[in-house]
Amino acid sequence: MKKYIQNILALAIAIGMFSCEQERLEPILTTAEGGGTLSEYVAYTLDSTDPLGSNVNGRVVFYKTAIDQTLVQISLYNTITDIMHPAVLLEGASGTSMTPMMTLDNIDGSTGEFSSSKFFVITDAAFYDSLEGDTASLDANVSIFLSEADNTIVASGGVGINAVPVETD
Repeated sequence: MKKYIQNILALAIAIGMFSCEQERLEPILTTAEGGGTLSEYVAYTLDSTDPLGSNVNGRVVFYKTAIDQTLVQISLYNTITDIMHPAVLLEGASGTSMTPMMTLDNIDGSTGEFSSSKFFVITDAAFYDSLEGDTASLDANVSIFLSEADNTIVASGGVGINAVPVETD
């Protein structure tokens, strides 16, 4: 009986110690050395090409990461709410080819941005360098289609050797 009471007393003390308010730590809001900042980028204009006159337009920005990936961000205006607009990197200058080089993510017509995340990730380490500078070699354009069922291009813009960036850093 004495052992039983000692066990209950030890359990009560343990519960009392752990049920006390824990120390609240403030969150650390800084980033790790070299992380969290995208400082190297190149941006191109996406012009409206829609024959129906929806005037979908915007910008595509390519960011270089510290681990040699390229992040792609698209922001569009005048998209059609509740419709997904496929975004594709096509070969050649705008309007000259329908041969896809890379399928990007869909653009959500309600927001004008990628539907699943803020950025599309290109893991090819040489991709960013092919966009501009002395090593520019990418002969492509970014085209936005009306919908998955309708391949009418509503916005398009050259990238790489086919356009002069509107902004770069």
